[in-house]
Amino acid sequence: MTERLSVFGTGYLGATHAAGMAELGHEVIGVDVDAAKIERLSRGEVPFFEPGLPELLRKHVESGRLRFTTDAAEAAEFADIHFIGVGTPQVKNGYGADMTYVDAVIDTLAPMLTRPAVILGKSTVPVGTAARLAQKVRELAPVGDEAQLGWNPEFLREGFAVEDTLRPDRLVLGVDPKNPGRIEEVTRRVYAQALERETPFVVTDLATAELVKVSANAFLATKISFINAVAEVCDATGADVLDLADAIGHDERIGRKFLGAGLGFGGGCLPKDIRAFMARAGELGVDQALTFLREVDTVNLRRRQHVVDLAERQVGGSLRGARIAVLGAAFKPNSDDVRDSPALDVAGQLHLRGAEVRVHDPEAMDNARAVWPTLHFADTPAQAVQDADLVIVATEWREFRDLDPVATGAAVTHKRVIDGRNCLPAQAWIDAGWSYRGMGRLSS
Repeated sequence: MTERLSVFGTGYLGATHAAGMAELGHEVIGVDVDAAKIERLSRGEVPFFEPGLPELLRKHVESGRLRFTTDAAEAAEFADIHFIGVGTPQVKNGYGADMTYVDAVIDTLAPMLTRPAVILGKSTVPVGTAARLAQKVRELAPVGDEAQLGWNPEFLREGFAVEDTLRPDRLVLGVDPKNPGRIEEVTRRVYAQALERETPFVVTDLATAELVKVSANAFLATKISFINAVAEVCDATGADVLDLADAIGHDERIGRKFLGAGLGFGGGCLPKDIRAFMARAGELGVDQALTFLREVDTVNLRRRQHVVDLAERQVGGSLRGARIAVLGAAFKPNSDDVRDSPALDVAGQLHLRGAEVRVHDPEAMDNARAVWPTLHFADTPAQAVQDADLVIVATEWREFRDLDPVATGAAVTHKRVIDGRNCLPAQAWIDAGWSYRGMGRLSS
């Protein structure tokens, strides 16, 4: 069944969701206060890098199934199902999540709801937010209780967001059990295709739905920091963290995913979400329950400093004047996102300590320049490594994993490489005469 939907917020989450809903057969209008962004999207242009999304966006802008506007009233008139997909960044000078944009959507949209409507929140918010917003919607909407709010958290992976939208591994919906209204019925219509494929659909209360997302991110962050902490022990003992991760990953209770030791996690979700989770626990008086997340965050940040210190030792004890190639600026491959990027953080720290740093990334160069305009940027990996005293692989893009160690060795001044993501074929680099240093694994 075709539904008319609006999506408030056209950043990474909102634009992807809007295009995905159009692909599922719905008529969709995306709403944003940023007129320049709306103009680009209306031309079928995606203002960030996400594989598969440009094609999907253009397809449905051209078909007329997807359009964009800055006019919230137009969206309220067009649709009776409204998604909230705006950002919830970390507040300045604190750990909590900034609810400014989420509240602004409700304050703008709710007074325009003159006929029954369902609002579904997708943004990652502190537990308790949905109940507060549901009450606000009822108070502000002319239709009162006929305007209903549920929470439908997103679980997008950057680089795989289109797949995660069209073929999710699960759907979660939070409703007020005392006032469920039509929310579940409407949500089932929206996601009918996924539900026909027997996608797990968890219907729960509002608080649980909010906690599902932050709990999932906190668990993944903990798993990454765990293996990075073990990598530190491996470094001290000569053990190999790759073999270790493979061995424990065969235990079905543990699994191998997210046991990749390296520079740690970054991006716009995991770091801010675990910090906001801790902040909210403190507000609720149960801060001790999540104290361990402080160490998760600390271990993660320590990995960056570890690579900087390792680089200093590799070039002879002083970074001043050392020519260092940093391959990678995005926080992960298949993304141009440099928010809280370990790769870019390492490059910046090396620069501040006197190194001559040249950075290359296949997609994140413009975003990296905006954050660190004083760094040198190379158009190709070959330009980045030319005459380098040290090469650091900081983001595991395929083109870095596939570098020829012999050809690369002919371009550098010194054959020294730090494999910050344990993604290189180590023995091939060693055989080509490189001094190889991995994270918690063999070195030469």
